[in-house]
Amino acid sequence: MTQQILATERNTIPAVLRVAERQPGPGAGKVSPTQERRGPMSHELYDQLDQIFAARDRANMAPTISALLPLLETHPQDARVLYEVGGAYDTDGQESVALGFYEQAIDAGLDGDLRRRCFLQYGSTLRNVGRIDDSLAVFARARDEFPDSVAVGAFEALSLHAAGRANTALARLLELLADNVDAEELNRYKAAMKGNAAYLESLDS
Repeated sequence: MTQQILATERNTIPAVLRVAERQPGPGAGKVSPTQERRGPMSHELYDQLDQIFAARDRANMAPTISALLPLLETHPQDARVLYEVGGAYDTDGQESVALGFYEQAIDAGLDGDLRRRCFLQYGSTLRNVGRIDDSLAVFARARDEFPDSVAVGAFEALSLHAAGRANTALARLLELLADNVDAEELNRYKAAMKGNAAYLESLDS
């Protein structure tokens, strides 16, 4: 059953995830605190990155990758450049190549919301290539650094499911709903939802 789940995830879900996870989010055109300290050159560089992605065609990532590689050659240690190159390869379906760039971006000090997004994409791509334990380790680290991120929790649940921990995956999603959704019809049941979540997670222990 686990093998069937993995096959399904790798053959059908990844194409959807590459669209859903790589969308420009709030702050995509902003610089992080680390980037702010690097001065005018960084602002010019990040403006170039924004222009490249504004012209991106997800159905044909070759021009985007070709535009990014000269920036990577001249700024090989820049955390955002490494992250964006990784994301471009990931969107193009070159997941194994993308992983190395995600790792380098994190190690290079990527911070702020871009770091959260990198963790999410890195962990999801590890899951998509079948490295489930590594994916869970990345998501655990992401939760430590971004405990309030609903997106991190949601995609971690996918990796828990892929690991055969379906009860824990459902439990985490119930907790996310209870903690983050404010709906009158739901609010009165939040205690019950959390109780059921605790019970479900205990089934995998």
